[in-house]
Amino acid sequence: MLAKQSDGEQNRISGAESLIQSLVDHNVEVLFGYPGGAVLPIYDTFYTSSFRNILTRHEQGAAHAAEGYAKVTGKTGVICVTSGPGASNAITGIADAMMDSAPMVVLTGQVGTESIGTHAFQELDVISMTKAVTKANFQVRDSFELSKTLDKAFEIAQSGRKGPVLVDLPKDVMAAVYSEELPTPVTKSEKPKLSAEQKNQLNTILVKLRQAKKPLLLLGAGVGAANAGLLAAEFSYQWQVPVVSTLLGLGVLKNDDPLFLGMGGMHGSYAANMAFQECDFLLNIGSRFDDRLVPNVEKFAPYAEVAHVDIDPQEIGRVVHTKYSATIDARLALEYMTSVPAESRSTRKWLERTQKNKVRHPFKYDQDRDLLKPQEVIEAVGKVTHGQATVVTDVGQHQMWTAQFYPFHYPRQLVTSGGLGTMGFGLPAAIGAKYADPDKDVVLFVGDGGLQMTSEELEVLAAEKLNIKIVLLNNKTLGMVRQWQDEFYDQRRSQTVFSHQPNFEKLAGAYGVSYYDLNKTDDLESKLQKIFDKDEPALVNVTIPSLEQVYPMIAPGCSNDDMLGLD
Repeated sequence: MLAKQSDGEQNRISGAESLIQSLVDHNVEVLFGYPGGAVLPIYDTFYTSSFRNILTRHEQGAAHAAEGYAKVTGKTGVICVTSGPGASNAITGIADAMMDSAPMVVLTGQVGTESIGTHAFQELDVISMTKAVTKANFQVRDSFELSKTLDKAFEIAQSGRKGPVLVDLPKDVMAAVYSEELPTPVTKSEKPKLSAEQKNQLNTILVKLRQAKKPLLLLGAGVGAANAGLLAAEFSYQWQVPVVSTLLGLGVLKNDDPLFLGMGGMHGSYAANMAFQECDFLLNIGSRFDDRLVPNVEKFAPYAEVAHVDIDPQEIGRVVHTKYSATIDARLALEYMTSVPAESRSTRKWLERTQKNKVRHPFKYDQDRDLLKPQEVIEAVGKVTHGQATVVTDVGQHQMWTAQFYPFHYPRQLVTSGGLGTMGFGLPAAIGAKYADPDKDVVLFVGDGGLQMTSEELEVLAAEKLNIKIVLLNNKTLGMVRQWQDEFYDQRRSQTVFSHQPNFEKLAGAYGVSYYDLNKTDDLESKLQKIFDKDEPALVNVTIPSLEQVYPMIAPGCSNDDMLGLD
């Protein structure tokens, strides 16, 4: 607890002390940030308190680390950055959290209230700049409003569709000492209950599910966000419905589960995409039907009546025409739907067909004589970690190979940038993921392009002694962009092939991070096991073929059953 001066029934407290007390009251375990002039009162309070804060080496890194923490735990990630460039540097991470519905409270410093609007040193109108990428933002002009504003920020970040909330903190408000009334106990809100209308909506969906001969269940990130993974698995078994997931929904069912058809969409499985095109009833829970899942809306699920359960009413009908819908948290919906007995009906032929499609065109790759293939490395890491690691990726080809070949076992196991597709996300997000669950293996799959975008965060791994294993799938190109150039731009590889690279061994050494090479001649699993057995941060470099493609692939504008690279 913070030391406060007694003043009758009031406490003498600074704005910064009130801020720290609010973070403690909201059970914040860790904060990521970077100090600067406008947040000196806050960081001075950090210095004199036991509050845990982690110095990242860039503000974008702080935002991604908070995302990684939030995506693993479901709790609100918190960052604190200074005004001006500190705040603007964090905006990419804030936007990423908004797209992927990651709960976050962003504390930005600001110049003193009397200087706002004067173009003072490191002043920036961060409120205007972040309106489009936050659920809400606030500027605190009075110390008395600070505690209430923070309460509201944490509530908004976690309510409904989760996301980032920004609180702008002028320096004089943080430094001011004022008399604060003793807080009144906060009454916990009751657990939300389904309304009669919502139950009717779900009952209608269940009637249609019962009538369907070829039903399909699509599970998105909303299921994991609602802590409803086990319920979703129970529901799929209760009704004997095959399951497709989005990228961010991976792990809700185990990869080897008989009902799981794989990830759908642009680089999804043949079985998943064919199920979309052949089903007669599609129930979407917690997915927003984005363009990577639905490359061509007009040709998507042509025979299906579509039902959509989502916490965000704006997502229902936004992309795909929806006949039945319910605006409900996924957990509440699944609790109710699993409580309704599934009437006996036969989907045996449909299940047999979907299983045959899994066997007909599984994810596959050909061996290379001289170089390790990225897919075999990911498979080997999966075996060494027994499919139990927290898996973080950057963005690009390695992200899709990881989605295809790592044996996911549980919800929120994959931490990746889905909606915004932010290169540089991986390394700082892995830091946040490690703080979220320190006892679990954390493995980061990253490309040589993405690693160079936020490589300064290697210093955090070394300084904090974080046991994170970085698997660098090094193809000396911007692989996914190069793949698109080869497929759609007549192989005109404009600025996507690296003629020069840093010496990654020396880069790791400069930061004090252990370095290893994996080669074709190695006993792959044995060497990986020795690397993972060591309690240390490590960079594992794997040179892979430069022209390896991610297949299957659906070209933009094509239907889900029109997949390149199946044979």
